[in-house]
Amino acid sequence: MSQINVEFVNYQVDGQDLQGCLVFPEGAKNVAGVLMAPNWLGISDVAIDTAKGVAEKGYAVFIADLYGAGVRPTTGDEAAAVMNGVKNTPAERQRMQGALDVLLTQQHVSVDAKKVAAIGFCFGGHCVLELARSGAAVNAFVTFHGGLDTEDTDGAKNIKGAVLVLNGAEDPLIPAEQIAGFVEEMKGHNIDWQLINYGGAVHSFTDPTAHVPGMSEYNEKVTQRAYAQMYQLFDAVL
Repeated sequence: MSQINVEFVNYQVDGQDLQGCLVFPEGAKNVAGVLMAPNWLGISDVAIDTAKGVAEKGYAVFIADLYGAGVRPTTGDEAAAVMNGVKNTPAERQRMQGALDVLLTQQHVSVDAKKVAAIGFCFGGHCVLELARSGAAVNAFVTFHGGLDTEDTDGAKNIKGAVLVLNGAEDPLIPAEQIAGFVEEMKGHNIDWQLINYGGAVHSFTDPTAHVPGMSEYNEKVTQRAYAQMYQLFDAVL
């Protein structure tokens, strides 16, 4: 197994100083790139460990900074405050596109610009779908227990890549009406999309540190199955 390198990258988007994290196999050349949007805690040890797992499969992963350099919430209240300052604002799409640009232009590892995916977790899943609705040139958009709502009700017509939504069927934060709205949004636009509901799973099912019964809980079995679906899609489109 190749050594996995972790490099922090400073950049700017619309005048905002940001610091993302690049995770990639040592010596990799011309590899597929994965833009990763983390959960509401931003770039954390859990997010970096997740990125390492993807990088071990041979991908270069760039974790987007959605909040700003040095803004690293450590509690739910802090995370909610900074998340709500970005969600459904122009900054959400701008920072995702800016991070995508960094992934494709950074000098640490060679990334094939024609083989790129975006993945997101919780709030990061919402960010990934907003990037898709913006018309970004990305092969695949994958969300894990992510928000499906949008204020851009006509944005689906812009989606260029395949969309895979991996959702906990018992997730209290993603109500049935939000799922139904997403399904209706996807229809009629010739989009390659899938939505998979995992029985028994709630919010944050991929996060080993999630321990709020009935609300956000790690589910190892569902996590393994969800990642298998993601890699199956990657094999098909990257």
